Amino acid sequence: MDFSGRFSDRIMPDNIHKISLSFLADRLSKQFGGTAGNIAYSLKLLEVEPDILSVAGNDFAPYAAFLKKHAISVSHISVFEKEPTSCYFVVTDTDDNQIGSFYVGAQKFASSLSVTKSDVHPAFAVISPQDPTAMKNFVRECQKLACPYLYDPAFQIGTFTASELREGITGAEILIGNDYEIDLIADKLDVTHEDLLVMGPKAVVTTLGAKGSIIETRHEAIHVKPAKAKRVSDPTGAGDAYRGGFIAGYVRGLPLEACGQMGAVAAVYTVEKYGTVTHHYTVKEFVKRYKDTYDERPQL
Repeated sequence: MDFSGRFSDRIMPDNIHKISLSFLADRLSKQFGGTAGNIAYSLKLLEVEPDILSVAGNDFAPYAAFLKKHAISVSHISVFEKEPTSCYFVVTDTDDNQIGSFYVGAQKFASSLSVTKSDVHPAFAVISPQDPTAMKNFVRECQKLACPYLYDPAFQIGTFTASELREGITGAEILIGNDYEIDLIADKLDVTHEDLLVMGPKAVVTTLGAKGSIIETRHEAIHVKPAKAKRVSDPTGAGDAYRGGFIAGYVRGLPLEACGQMGAVAAVYTVEKYGTVTHHYTVKEFVKRYKDTYDERPQL
């Protein structure tokens, strides 16, 4: 939903302990989404074959048809008929701030999923936010299988204990989050930002929205400028698209800077369209836009 005002105009700091707010939304749109589906969509556009290991509910059929239409496999998505698919309800204001609420739905069954007990044999895994128990299981299974993974705890950071969060990070190849999330992780672990860089991951990726991103290793900090949007329609899903673009470069063995730039270009396509998987581009179009933005050609 879109709210044609600013949340900050409705919030009284002195009464933050008793918030009761309502926003008159002038636009409502129902879209397919979710971290797994969003990331998989961008990967597929960039000719990387994704395999989604997740859950869905009794209303999954239209989304399944959408994924199949785009040649994204649904064979490892478990459908639970007694619950609807998980849903996210979000309101966006004119400054692109968002307030949302997530309904768990079928995701409550995600802890029954297993990489080791399925016929999925990932060369690289993405552990993005969903049921906390499932995420912890995936971390341990990937470590057991020696499968490299990108760790993206996001809105589950506060749910994990410090030791659980540390376990996910130390075994990860890439840690990713926005600037608030990365700071929250450091606070939760009671460590400095510099400590995160030597904790285990080869790189820590911090997304900065319209300001681009920073990719940090133990030895360098790479500042990636954002790709310029032709028009800003909706920021929802930009982070997932960035992840898809970044991973599409990373699994090809491209330098980290190129991976970040691919993430930025993939993200800007989403920003220009309303919804998370409503955009489209060919690899040729993507390469041209990348070259126009960074004055170089990605090795795709």
